[in-house]
Amino acid sequence: MSYQNEKINNEEFNSQNMQSDRPLLIAVIFLVVIGLMSIFSASAPKCAEMGVNPARFMIQQLFGVIAGLIGLKFLSNFHYKKLMAFTLPFALVVIILLIIVKVAGVTVNGAQRWINIGPLSMQPSEFAKPAVVLLLSGVFYRNTNLFDNNKIVLAFIPILIMMGLIYMQPNLSMLLLLLATSVVIYICAGGSVKLFLTATVCFIPLMLLKGMKGYQSSRIITWLNPDADPLGAGYNVIQSLVAFASGGLYGVGYGSAKQKLAWLPEAHTDFIYAVIGEEHGFIGCLLIICLFWTILQRGFIIATKCQDMYGKLLALGLTFSICFQGFLNMWVASSFVPATGVPMPFISYGGSSVMVSLCMVGILLNISKDNVKKIRNYTNVKRI
Repeated sequence: MSYQNEKINNEEFNSQNMQSDRPLLIAVIFLVVIGLMSIFSASAPKCAEMGVNPARFMIQQLFGVIAGLIGLKFLSNFHYKKLMAFTLPFALVVIILLIIVKVAGVTVNGAQRWINIGPLSMQPSEFAKPAVVLLLSGVFYRNTNLFDNNKIVLAFIPILIMMGLIYMQPNLSMLLLLLATSVVIYICAGGSVKLFLTATVCFIPLMLLKGMKGYQSSRIITWLNPDADPLGAGYNVIQSLVAFASGGLYGVGYGSAKQKLAWLPEAHTDFIYAVIGEEHGFIGCLLIICLFWTILQRGFIIATKCQDMYGKLLALGLTFSICFQGFLNMWVASSFVPATGVPMPFISYGGSSVMVSLCMVGILLNISKDNVKKIRNYTNVKRI
């Protein structure tokens, strides 16, 4: 058999026998299972008060998990470089959905972020996370000069439109996540740190003076002194801390948390980490931290092993987006940062969130498969 034929056969064999990053997949599966269990525990009292099935929110979340697993399976087998052709159309779809939210979206707690499609609800801002990562990875892998590359300027237009529409919802936490992800991709691609620092110095005062609404600035004041208004602005933070304190080291047991019964608002969404802390204690909280740390570690390892800059930036951006959002939710529930409305990936209730997060993991798994294929092919060539 000739060298050329043997090389082709090796590539075909490897493409059929490649395995994705197992630690990453196992960590994600654990988080999804914990999420379903936590949503049932946290939302059952609310469902009972509404007079509906106690498992209603868990069942709805399960549909999002199933859709996300289908997307994960497809994207883990769909070569990530082919995503370049779909990046701009996907971004345009996200923009259209965000415009629909602005025109005919559903308002909850003063924020207009959702679209109702029959019995289903969609949060289009979640889809902006992979859209921004795909756009920036596609332009920064060749050139990070923001002023010389027309492609970079064209990529920024849909990103700025998405961020503007998200800001008008308002959804400052998602805007912060998108900005942080964009900065990480830019710096990792070799962008100018000096330019970033200059923009930060100019942006932060402008944001504090003009960009923040009254209730958003009050959150910072409340975070500094929640006891100043214990029954008003500081109520959520105080009740969350009470839940953590009640849990102690080992927790009060699954389903036995008291704060979720009437005192902790948004127990199945923004403050689900506090419910986990009360029911499973410090050990349960540490497990969640370790699982997200595993995703962070495996994602960075996948990025390091990737042979091309596009795959590196894609893996870094997706990993950072997932893990930063997860840790941000933990920091909010623990009162390390001011309160925001960001859910915890894989765990908080929200079909759009879990579906998008699982699809992002699917892309990471595909990049890890491609790394295995290249390593095996390189080994075969050395043997010949």
